[in-house]
Formats: sequence, C-alpha cells, structure tokens
Amino acid sequence: MWLRRRSTFDIERKRAQATDLGRQASDPSVWDDPAHGQDLTTRLFRLRRDIELTDGLERRLADAKAMDELLAEEDDPELAAELGRALQSLEHDVERVELESLLGGEHDDRDAVASIHAGAGGTESQDWAEMLLRMYLRWAEREGFDVELDEVLPGEEAGIKSATFIVRGPKAYGLLSAERGVHRLVRISPFDAQKRRHTSFASLDVVPLLPEDEDIEIDPKDLRIDTFRSSSAGGQHVNVTDSAVRITHLPTGITAACQNERSQMQNRAVAMRILKARLAERARREREQRIENLRGERRDIEFGSQIRSYVLHPYQLVKDHRTDLEIGDVNRVLDGDLDRLIEAYLHRRAGPGTAEQAG
Repeated sequence: MWLRRRSTFDIERKRAQATDLGRQASDPSVWDDPAHGQDLTTRLFRLRRDIELTDGLERRLADAKAMDELLAEEDDPELAAELGRALQSLEHDVERVELESLLGGEHDDRDAVASIHAGAGGTESQDWAEMLLRMYLRWAEREGFDVELDEVLPGEEAGIKSATFIVRGPKAYGLLSAERGVHRLVRISPFDAQKRRHTSFASLDVVPLLPEDEDIEIDPKDLRIDTFRSSSAGGQHVNVTDSAVRITHLPTGITAACQNERSQMQNRAVAMRILKARLAERARREREQRIENLRGERRDIEFGSQIRSYVLHPYQLVKDHRTDLEIGDVNRVLDGDLDRLIEAYLHRRAGPGTAEQAG
C-alpha cells in the first residue's frame, strides 16, 4: 500500500527557509543587487511550490480517508470508483515528490546548462545528436520547463555537430544530470544505400547554471571573444546579424557560445554565464578526482562510458546500462518520456532500498 511508503519530505525545514527568504525579499535594499534579488525570489518561489504541493497532498489524503470511512458505512459504487481514481492520482503525485526528495545536492534545484555533441561517425552520429536534442526538448516540454536554445552547430549533410541549451525550472539540473553521459544508437542507417546496420554515439553534458553573482574569478586576459553570424539549421532561433558570441577560456580550452539573443551584449552575457558554469563544474570534478586518487579507488562508471543503448534494429529496446532497466517502446522514449529511466537512476544513486520502487 502506497501509504506505507510515504517518506519524510522535511517540509518543516522548507517552511522555515521560506519564512527566512520571505523576510529577506521584503527588504527593498535586496534589489540593489538585481542578480541576488532574482536568485532569492526564484528560491522562494520554488520553496513555496514544494510547500503548497505537500499541503495539497495532505488535503487530498484527508479527503480520501473521509471517502473510505463513508464506504465502510454504505456500499456506493460511484464513491468507490471516485476513491480509486483519487488514490491512483495520489500515488502518482506522491511518487513524484519522493523522486524530488532524492535531489538534495548542492545545485540540484538550479537551472541546467546542457550540451549535446555528436561522436565519431560523421552524418550518422550527427543525425543521432539531433534526435537526442529533440528528445530532451520534448522531455522538458513534458515537464513544463522553459528551454532556451543558445547554440546549434549543424552537420555538413544532416543533423547537428553540437547544441547548447538552458533548461529552467524546479530541479532541472538534478533531474537532467541523471542523463549525463554517452548515448548509443543501433539502427538501419537512413543514409546507407545498402541499408546496413550502424552504431552511432552522441553525448550529453550537463552543468548547473550558477547565479550571475557567483564568485568565479576569471582573468579577462585569459579570454578570447569571437563574434560571428548564426549558422543554426533554421527556425525561430536564427539570428541573421553578426551578434553571435563565442568565448574561449584559453588556459583550459573550454568554450561557450550564444546566438539566441537579439544583441551582441546579451549574447555575451549568456555565454559568460555558461562559461562560468562549465569552469565551476570542471573544478568540482577535479576536486572529486583528487579525492578518488587519495582513496585509491576507481569509479564504477568511468567518465565518457556509454550509459544507455537505443536499439531500433533487429529488435526494439532501450536499455540503461547503469540500472539494467529495459523499455520496449523506443519511440515513446525518443519522444521525451524519460521519467522511468531518470527515476530508476536516481533511486540507484541514492543507495540500497530504493531501487525496487523505481519499477
């Protein structure tokens, strides 16, 4: 019974945090720093959303209990059917809240900067990269997230070489980080006249989007800033002026670009935020690697290894190699239905005793 699996969402801690942030937000001086003010109000909005969601679940649970008590006194088929629907809806929403409760990392509640890159294999991999981009844009739409497509580098014949997009919404980074890694596609190639089977690879990288006032020090002399004309594959995101910006951090070779905004100044600001996010993520990974080296241990899944296979021929199957979860409806997954895959991975990452609930 789902009631036995209810977990603690630490709602009282969230109420206390919301009260404190509300007090800070009521101080007019907080907007002397607009970036800080915006970050504060975003955090407050998301805390209040979680509180309202939990309070709503409690009210619906009370209503379900009342219906159950009425059914104990009299046989009412219509009321029984209504109770069944209410419990099914509660089951779904409680599982969603439980899933979000697994996302307690430092940056899990932040917006996400995601990048897709085609692997070796030319047109095949570039077409697969575009399919992945569509999959994640559809997933974000299903989740009610806002998406900002900042850069698309089209392939020579079809598909894309790379793309960068920002996903904005509650727990965006925490959820999308479950998809970070190399994705493998097996299919009959639409570009092969002999209709042979091909294997293609593309990767997704995800970093949290940090607040504009985050203290990431960058020496301006370490930056090369190039402007260029947008060269996306088409659509509303094309910018026909030379206002697109690419920033290169020379010491690391890390780049960030934006071509979606209307002016060069706006594109430069967005690209700088993306660059800072990538540099912060690089520093975090270096710290983790130093700790692993001191421990003398190796990770179970090394960086860059494939996390999932999508097989379209000779059979239809999506298999996540981290959780062994298999889904037969590949087209549904490619259309953005990633909930089961993300949930299974987050339960696995959380530790023993949770994976069996991912079913």
